[in-house]
Amino acid sequence: MQESALRVHNDGGVVTLTLHRPEKRNALNAAMMAELTQALNAAVSDAACRVVVLTGAGEAFCAGMDLGHLESLGAKTQQEHREDSEQIARLLRTLYELPKPTIAAVNGAAIAGGMGLATVCDFTLAVPEAKFGYTEVRIGFVAAIVSAFLREQIGDKQARDLLLTGRLIQADEAHVLGLVTRVVAAAELMDEARKLAGKLMENSPQALEATKRLLSEQVRDRLNKAIALAVEANVQARATKDFKEGIRAFLEKRKPKWD
Repeated sequence: MQESALRVHNDGGVVTLTLHRPEKRNALNAAMMAELTQALNAAVSDAACRVVVLTGAGEAFCAGMDLGHLESLGAKTQQEHREDSEQIARLLRTLYELPKPTIAAVNGAAIAGGMGLATVCDFTLAVPEAKFGYTEVRIGFVAAIVSAFLREQIGDKQARDLLLTGRLIQADEAHVLGLVTRVVAAAELMDEARKLAGKLMENSPQALEATKRLLSEQVRDRLNKAIALAVEANVQARATKDFKEGIRAFLEKRKPKWD
């Protein structure tokens, strides 16, 4: 039986979800995404849950897509690519629209899809050493799903900078851009997350849910359209020769050779 890639801990109404593949830098695969989506939905149904905290085990928060998952992409059909893209979109949207407050405690690198998870939460606390980046263009891919949320958060110009350069940024710059709420010393990260959760729990749970629902509804039409376009772009990108060369180069640990 495969070991769970997620640890769930409920302490006084604060549900902490810990991505638990430290040997893989908590990289995402289909099983982890399914577990996390299920856990988020369970938190919604749990009347005792008031706040959700998301963090990672080990040195990284989430290093993006798992190497094994990347290796398998070449053998997938177009329909399987679409289902895979929709799974990613479903996870990020579930987290973004969760009716209960969410806090990301970013303990290390948050790359590609990992950056998406970290920054779609209501609050993002990050250690100074954390690095963020949408590096997909480096391997001939498109950071499609995350772009739908990123433009809402930081605007078109800043989103283009991150998505087109694929550069890594430090926690301080992510804070200036508005993607990180606060930079927190590593030794204090989880304590600060719990303190923030405690402050949120002093507020009316009905008012918090109503506020989150209002914020989600204000952008729902734009997000619906953006995600639909993003899923299609994701599927199309996986069929390109640049993506295939990028994956080969990544797996072979060399620079890609673009035509």
